[in-house]
Amino acid sequence: MRNDIERILIDEEVIHRRLDTMAGEIEREFPPGPLLVIILLKGALVFAADLLRRVPRVLELECLNVASYHGGTESSGTVDFLDRHFPEVKGRHVLLLDDILDTGRTLDAVKRRLLEEGAAGVHTAVLLSKDKARAAEVNADHVGFQIGDEFVVGYGLDYQGKYRNLPCVGVLKTSAIKG
Repeated sequence: MRNDIERILIDEEVIHRRLDTMAGEIEREFPPGPLLVIILLKGALVFAADLLRRVPRVLELECLNVASYHGGTESSGTVDFLDRHFPEVKGRHVLLLDDILDTGRTLDAVKRRLLEEGAAGVHTAVLLSKDKARAAEVNADHVGFQIGDEFVVGYGLDYQGKYRNLPCVGVLKTSAIKG
């Protein structure tokens, strides 16, 4: 796998230090009591696991399976909700976790749906935010790292289901991207 990485953008140690800071920010942001966390699958799973172990409170976890990349290197432009079950959020404060803020469509669509379902408030956290114009006007409340507009893998992010288990974030070699 590592032979397919052109360069490491963010190493594991740097990610873990940033997660310590983000967990403190999140802890201070929400009122006391249990916190409902919704994790967007599959990309945010690694980020969520490492971040949430650092948040010192009772957490209730839900996962949503959504898709927008459909195996490619760019968003398809549509966000598909793949689960039949939607978490019960009415009256709850929700922390929504995603791996990367790119076009903004996924975060925007899920946040809007959570509010439509009656969430008292939705705060968002992403591991990465691309520095680019977005198709949807949305920003994350908590951002691990700002990156350029390039295709990255690792730490939960994938290309065709591969590379999620890399402990760092890296730029994939062009030769590893199949046309």
